[in-house]
Amino acid sequence: MKTLTIIDTFGFFFRNYYALPPLKSKKGFPTGLLTGFINFIYNLSKEHQSDYLLFALDSEGSSFRNDIDKNYKAQRPEAPPELLQQLPVAIDWIDKMGFKQLKHEGVEADDIIASIVKCAKAKGVKVRIVSHDKDLYQLIDDGNVVLYDPIKKEEIDEERAVKKFGVEPKHIKDFLALTGDSADNIPGVRGIGPKTAAKLINEFGNVENIYENIDKVKPERIKRLLTEGKELAFLSKKLVQLKDDLFEDCNLKEFEFPQINPILKIADELIDYNITSVLNRLKAKPLIEKKEESVEFEAILLDSKEKMMEVIDSIPKDAIVAFDTETDSLDTKNANIVGFSFCFDKKRAYYVPVGHKYLGVGDQVSLEDALKGVKKILERRFFGHNLKFDLSLLYAHGLKETVCYADTMILAWLVDPESSVGLDSLAKRYFSHSMITYKETVKKGEDFSLVNIEEATKYAAEDAFITYLLYFQLLQELKNKDSEHLYNVAKEVEYPFINTLIWMEKAGIKVDIGFFEKLLVKTQKRLEELTKKIYELAGSEFNINSTKQLGYVLFEKLKLPPVKKTKTGYSTNESVLNELKDKHEIIKEILEYRELFKLKTTYIEPLLKLGSKDKENRIYTSFIQTGTATGRLSSKNPNLQNIPVKTEVGREIRYGFIADEGKLLIGIDYSQIELRLLAHFSKDPSLIKAFMEDKDIHLETAQKLFEEDAKEKRNIAKSINFGLIYGMGSRKLAQTLGISTKEAKTIIESYFASFPTVKSFLESVENFAKEKGYVETLLGRRRYFDFAHASAVQIAAYLREATNTVFQGSAADLIKLAMNKIKEEINKKNYPAKIILQIHDELIFEVQESEAEELAHIFKDIMENIYVLKIPLKCSVSVSKRWGELK
Repeated sequence: MKTLTIIDTFGFFFRNYYALPPLKSKKGFPTGLLTGFINFIYNLSKEHQSDYLLFALDSEGSSFRNDIDKNYKAQRPEAPPELLQQLPVAIDWIDKMGFKQLKHEGVEADDIIASIVKCAKAKGVKVRIVSHDKDLYQLIDDGNVVLYDPIKKEEIDEERAVKKFGVEPKHIKDFLALTGDSADNIPGVRGIGPKTAAKLINEFGNVENIYENIDKVKPERIKRLLTEGKELAFLSKKLVQLKDDLFEDCNLKEFEFPQINPILKIADELIDYNITSVLNRLKAKPLIEKKEESVEFEAILLDSKEKMMEVIDSIPKDAIVAFDTETDSLDTKNANIVGFSFCFDKKRAYYVPVGHKYLGVGDQVSLEDALKGVKKILERRFFGHNLKFDLSLLYAHGLKETVCYADTMILAWLVDPESSVGLDSLAKRYFSHSMITYKETVKKGEDFSLVNIEEATKYAAEDAFITYLLYFQLLQELKNKDSEHLYNVAKEVEYPFINTLIWMEKAGIKVDIGFFEKLLVKTQKRLEELTKKIYELAGSEFNINSTKQLGYVLFEKLKLPPVKKTKTGYSTNESVLNELKDKHEIIKEILEYRELFKLKTTYIEPLLKLGSKDKENRIYTSFIQTGTATGRLSSKNPNLQNIPVKTEVGREIRYGFIADEGKLLIGIDYSQIELRLLAHFSKDPSLIKAFMEDKDIHLETAQKLFEEDAKEKRNIAKSINFGLIYGMGSRKLAQTLGISTKEAKTIIESYFASFPTVKSFLESVENFAKEKGYVETLLGRRRYFDFAHASAVQIAAYLREATNTVFQGSAADLIKLAMNKIKEEINKKNYPAKIILQIHDELIFEVQESEAEELAHIFKDIMENIYVLKIPLKCSVSVSKRWGELK
């Protein structure tokens, strides 16, 4: 007997997605669903004989069931983005592997399956349905039709169906008519559970017979529930009834399983997505074995001054040298050098031990001699991976500031700003090489100084060797992407910027300990007041910080309408609480409690602790150069760029940052930088005229849109001006302004009519992104987007991000240029000043009080003239003792 396998396509993919771990390719693309799909195809041809194979798909848009009941499937949640990313790839693979897809307008995959089952049974062909859908259980027919669970690898026949539902497959539609199905929003009869439904159907046969014999139904409560729910019972049966008359006949030959293994037809794509285990099983090794650079090398220990100097002096004059340090701490202000490694060819790498401390340690090079060796390396064309760490450490040991030849972490970020730039990750991505890990090398609770020198040599030399190989690989990647200009961006902007950041990190910023102590007491007192009030409103005490306990109080005890449920229970995130603001007094108190608790634990307590530890009460943040895809800086330990400014306490925190004795803080902020860039890029005459004449751009926009109401509606114009740059649509604008979507749409249309070249420019950015797969900033930095494998939702997000990157990324370019230039001027002219913070478009300086006014003017001038745009750059300046007082 021949067999036809029918896949309930979307149901199968959804189940696969949730059944497998969140796998990713080397490029960071999610692959769990795709891996499960290919393994299924492999196992299908290997473990189950199938003559025919068909993928049944839902049609686009609504089905006839939505005409019966508009609520049908209305509450289904949005699928996760990672799943939506993989779906188009998987559906594309179905076609490429040579399988048949079938969909029919106005119906669902279940109806296609039912119709093909009917046809196949008439031809004497056994059907195996790959699905877990309850509705499809009604098609089971022993000897003819079974369901198949690909996760458990089990066939489901009549016996299993009866065991699951308590009724025969032919009665499942009646069972679901009574119980309903929450997944599809099928109501059923309220109060009738599975056991009662099964008992009623086994006694009366079907829904129609139940109602014809309603007087015989016992007990009275069930009879009453059935009577009250009669209309919904028959509605539900209509919804679960499958259409099986879509095709008069079916040509099963169209569904024949391909003769050549279908997986081999997509072998190249499987390799690209790093799904190669199935190709190994198919013995398709030649397809997998890409030409790779060998990572075999000799790790050489240099444990004396003589050995070290002999090798360093032998480095050819034109060689480039990969360099790395090993330390006993990640804090470069306090770290000791344990050793350093270097590499200058593709055969060997060297390690120089300096500060290993274990019992019985062998020969090492003294710190003084090691620094002499390092100094010679830094006089060559040296490079490394994350050199900000190494150079910061070496400057603390007295070595002079120098600009590196390259930094492979920054190069990797320029090649692809959204992929991981860690050395281990890059080694795997480009060389399929797993590096020796820090955890393998250093025992828990210890540091690198206690690592055996022989083991340290292997670990450290590998870092230098992989960095050396990586440099050439990344140059090739830039060439492959036709983006060799980024090498110059790295050399002229990003590499000098490493030293700018080291200089800023070393400066730190002073905190007012007394201020933070008072703020902590005040915040703690308010939290206690809020806790007491919340307990009173809830009628009991509970852990306010526990999502589970809070969910129980809000949705079960206080009976508030649940907005969103997760796998673990009720969602109580900020958006959910904001939706419930008007439903109960407790919500306002919880929102304030959460905000204060976060500020206390994320900022007030850590800042107080860090400031108290330093003898000068200064804190030292770490700036991350490669932390964002747009090019903006981020900071950590502590993060000083995301201190909230929209709330009173958030603003108050900034008052705790102060200038040292005899000094002042200067804040210089680029004024409307993104809008100026919009005018520059779009060449819109109205925008250019307004900026050239130094007019209020938001008022000018308001006058074009609202005429006589311009002054009152300036803030609306401001929302539109900034919103459109970041891809804001009519729906988001409506939410922001509290107006209808229709009104918002009219305003946007009016805006684009007033600034026609703006619209055409924004469209050109989107078109360029879709055509090229990337966008560029002012200096040519790129951000890539995988439109080919994106869903409609993902494409819309990519287009917003593309527009955002052009503006935010170009603003980041400008401020980096300005920071490098200002640092250069401060060092050259010995100005009593330091840049201590960068908050996106704003720089904060600490300067000598007596020279504050003059220096503010000098720095402002540099920032405004750092790059020639079609309109002038403009900055606002403020001077004060406290950060919170800077406007």
